[in-house]
Order: sequence, then C-alpha cells, then structure tokens
Amino acid sequence: MDRVPGHLRTAIKAKSDAKRIKILSLGDPAVGKSCLIKRYCEGRYVPEYISTIGIDYGVKGCVVGGDEVKVNFWDIGGSEYYKAIRTEFYKDTHGVLLVVDASQDVESIQGAVDRWLDELKAFVDPIPLVFVVGTKTDLRTGGVARELGEILEFRYFETSAVTGEGVSQLFDALFDEVLIRLKVPE
Repeated sequence: MDRVPGHLRTAIKAKSDAKRIKILSLGDPAVGKSCLIKRYCEGRYVPEYISTIGIDYGVKGCVVGGDEVKVNFWDIGGSEYYKAIRTEFYKDTHGVLLVVDASQDVESIQGAVDRWLDELKAFVDPIPLVFVVGTKTDLRTGGVARELGEILEFRYFETSAVTGEGVSQLFDALFDEVLIRLKVPE
C-alpha cells in the first residue's frame, strides 16, 4: 500500500459545514483493515502487504441520507507493540470496524473479537457503535460466517477487498447507523 500522508484521501471534498464522524478500524495484524478502507475510499485493491506502523489516517467525504458527511478514518496498527499508541486514539470514536479474517476458524475469530473488545472497553466509555467485519471472504472455503454472525452480539458483515463484495453495503450501513444512533451534531 502506498504509505504517504493522507493516502486514504479521495477527490471528494466535504463542505466545512458537513457532519463529521470518526471511525476506527481495529483487528489483528494482516486481517485486511487497511485494504478494506482503501477499497472503500479509492475503489481499488492493493495486493502487497505493508503493516500499518502505529496509526494511519484518512478522510473521505460522502453523502448519507441526503446529508454531507466527512468521515475521518483511523486505521489502527494491530500489533501488540503499538498498543500504547493506538489507545490514545479511541476517544471520541463514533464507530468501530472490528476486522477479522473470515477464512479462519470460528474459535480463532471469537478469540480475536474478545481480545479487541476487552481493549476497547478498557479505554472507551461508553462503547461506540461496533460492527464486526469478516474480510477475505474470497479465501474462505467453509461456512464459518453464518455461525459467527449468530454468536456475536454486534452486527456482522462479510467483505472482500479483492472483489469489492460487501464493502459498499458495510460502509453505507455503518454511516447510516452512526448518524441515526449517535446523532452526530452538525
């Protein structure tokens, strides 16, 4: 992935009076957090794996329910090494993408979800809106997702950054729910 300042930025510019929302992507290293955001923001997939060092930031303007919204994406490095850095960015978060690799077994995915929720709960009160996102559905051979969706207490979406499957639906639902449930002020 191109690692230059503002690499997630798009040509769409939000007005200064646009509503602003803060979205964090959390998850273990190499589950596809950065690729998912890049697919949404830029409409492309980058096949090279480059680990996020600490935090990556990007902005995308969009229209949600007729309102212009400026989405601030905070892509959090999943390595334990960056825990002290990333926890500083949890404050004032409106929505969380808790990203897991849907090609893994249910127990591994549930363990990852539990670890990340524990960390989130330790640093944020109240807990923001959380969507669990299974990525890499193009690699999955089994039917893990339906079972996982029934276990989790959060909304669950499946996506593929490679094919783009489910990406727009995920972000549309996330932004709609953030604006409705959290009533972000203008």
